[in-house]
This record gives sequence, structure tokens and C-alpha cells, in this order.
Amino acid sequence: MQRMELKKLIRIANLEDIQIISDIAVIVRKSMLNDGLNQWLGDYPAYQDFHKDFLKDGLFVLEEDNQILGSLSILPEDDLAYLEVHWESDKALVIHRILVNPLFQGKGKGKEMINYAIQKGQKEGFTGIKIDTHPNNIKMQKMLKSLDFVYRGYLSSINRLAYELKIVEEK
Repeated sequence: MQRMELKKLIRIANLEDIQIISDIAVIVRKSMLNDGLNQWLGDYPAYQDFHKDFLKDGLFVLEEDNQILGSLSILPEDDLAYLEVHWESDKALVIHRILVNPLFQGKGKGKEMINYAIQKGQKEGFTGIKIDTHPNNIKMQKMLKSLDFVYRGYLSSINRLAYELKIVEEK
């Protein structure tokens, strides 16, 4: 019996994807709350958050067999909260709102998306990738450490832990 190969890709999101991503975000938020993680509260992230990233060409989806399993936003750094800690790289991309449908979590999908962001940063001449996560999001912290991200400090204004991966030696 021949095994079928999955058609898998990470691509820039289109306008039609935003509602699907928003629907997955609702499911992820409920799953986080059920696990006792209060990282995303209220209706955050919502359609308008993803739409803003889309307008900046920074919204990406992980798709397998034409089904969106997750998404992430990859944007040039411009977060005021990030001024609270010392970073090693001065030209960085920041990963925001990374999410994977709970039905597909624990299968390396998050790592695939972060590795995509790393490759994008390398191709585009960035010197680092930055990301933050909630202090109680142990799964994300473990994943970041497994990908060699380094803890840079606590972002008190947004109650997040800051992590960074240097991707290119600065000259």
C-alpha cells in the first residue's frame, strides 16, 4: 500500500485566510484557558489584529492539503515594550500571534513556522529573531529553548518573557 505525501507549505496569507485564522484563534484561546493559561484574554487576537499584519505583508499560514493548521505574524521590530530589555541583535524580525489548531499541536507545527521565520530573516539580512510569551506558557518556553532561543528578560509592561535567536553574525 503506497503512502500519500501531504502537500505542506508555509505561505503569505491572503485576505480570505484571515477569517479562518480568526476562527482558529478562538479555538486556541479556549484551549489555552482550559489549560489554565491566561495568555490571550477577551477576544484577542481577533480578525482586526490579523488584518493589520496582513496589510503589512506579515501574516503567514501553515497549510497542509489545502487546510490551514496554523499561522504566525513575522514583522520588523517596532514594539516599544521591547525597549525594556537588552537585545543582542539590532535588526530583527519579531514573531507575533503564532498559533496552531489544537488538533495538530504537539506535532512540530510550531517549530516549522518558527524555522520558516528564521529562514526568512536569514534571506532578508536580519540579525535576529525576537519573540515573547506569557510567563506561564511553559510549552512555548520549552520549544523556544529547543530552537536555541535565549531568554533576554521580563517585559513588565506586557507581562511577557522575551526571547531572541541571533541568526547572522553582525559585521
